[in-house]
Amino acid sequence: MQFSFGMRVLTVVAALFAAIIVGMVAGVLAYLDGAKVPACIMRGGASVGAAMSVFVVVMVALGVLV
Repeated sequence: MQFSFGMRVLTVVAALFAAIIVGMVAGVLAYLDGAKVPACIMRGGASVGAAMSVFVVVMVALGVLV
């Protein structure tokens, strides 16, 4: 089944928002663990990148981004 371009963009944007939420949670958890603010930002950013990578790999495996 082929998805339209608009549906693909919407799926990627939803995955990006989910990855940002994951990054925010990771940053807050790092802050609560006692890390300094720059370290929390770095951990959150790394979490966004890792989560987005996983989301894109799953979307490609499911055939959404083919």
